[in-house]
Amino acid sequence: MFNAYPLLSRDKILTVSELTYEIKKHIELEPRFQDVWLQGEISNYKIHTSGHVYFTLKDENASIKAALWKSRADIYLKNFRFKDGDKVLVHGKVEVYEPNGEYKIIVDFIEPLGIGELQMKFEMLKQKLAAEGLFDRKYKKPIPEYPNRIGIVTSPTGAAIRDMINIISRRFPAVEIILYPVKVQGEGAAEEIAQAIYDFNRYGGVDVIIVGRGGGSIEDLWAFNEEIVARAIFASRIPIISAVGHEIDYSISDFVADLRAPTPSAAAELVVKNRDDVLENVRNIWYTIHQLVMDKIKMSKREVEHLVKSYAFNRPIDWLRQYTMRVDDLSRALDIAMSHKFEILKQNFVQWLKRFESVNPELALKRGYAIVYKDGRIVHSKKELDLNDEFKIKLSDGTIKGVVKGYGEEE
Repeated sequence: MFNAYPLLSRDKILTVSELTYEIKKHIELEPRFQDVWLQGEISNYKIHTSGHVYFTLKDENASIKAALWKSRADIYLKNFRFKDGDKVLVHGKVEVYEPNGEYKIIVDFIEPLGIGELQMKFEMLKQKLAAEGLFDRKYKKPIPEYPNRIGIVTSPTGAAIRDMINIISRRFPAVEIILYPVKVQGEGAAEEIAQAIYDFNRYGGVDVIIVGRGGGSIEDLWAFNEEIVARAIFASRIPIISAVGHEIDYSISDFVADLRAPTPSAAAELVVKNRDDVLENVRNIWYTIHQLVMDKIKMSKREVEHLVKSYAFNRPIDWLRQYTMRVDDLSRALDIAMSHKFEILKQNFVQWLKRFESVNPELALKRGYAIVYKDGRIVHSKKELDLNDEFKIKLSDGTIKGVVKGYGEEE
């Protein structure tokens, strides 16, 4: 086969490792590859058990692998939870991984794109409070079904308070409404809202609190996204309904509160039942109770009629005689059982008595045996007595004393 390329000297031929090393060295020495700002979309996002984060950064035409080491991930993942599809801005340096001949960007900074500063703060606080458990359902307190006093924390001049008062008064006029007027936007608004919640818990004596305001921009609603308000709601012993903005608006208060209402008007609808509905419910309950009582009376009447017609009711002497015979039978059975039990106990007692008698030394003495004592101790062997030792002999009818004069042989 004809080779059109001229023959090269051996010193111009590179190995794969040499070529990869040259590329790596070039990239690492090139300043613009060591200070790279890059934007793209995350895919293949993975947090390794080591704590390092690996992902691919891509656009419509190309992709590059990226790594965020644990030391940096611990900083940026506190503020935001990234996922596939997120558009991000990253800073880092390009490195070549020689074994695979791959290049990647080592990230030292990352932030989401397309999220404004306030939205970013919202997401950061939301993630922080969620991690602490402030949104957990187990902490949600039930809203009382029939509150007597309702506390409202809102602006005294806005449309929200007028709507809530009108709706509550129309639906259930007997309910008492207590307004705690506060600023709902601007400097100091969050502090006033939090203080109102604390004061209601300390002095208010209300059954439920509505915290909210009418619609507005994210800046207008921001007081209800402040951490001080969220923690005041969570600490409240009184159930709280959050009613901030319009239906599409969500605030941090909504997540912490015991119940979220899409609007202040909706909160007023939720907090009290319609008076006519309550009266209808009372009528239904009264009817149900009446029916239960009447059914019970009818049942008791049937039972009495059945008893009056029964044999036992009409022939009480026969009924009594049957039970008297039954008592007699049981009494006889009890006497037999007790006698049998007593006989067994008596036999056991006699057996134990015989055992005790067999080991009674007094009975042994009556049969002709004697017990020898020396110094108050029983003598078991002649070896325990020396010549001229004094001893006592206990017989069945008394004690005699003696002195050892000698030893005799056993017969």
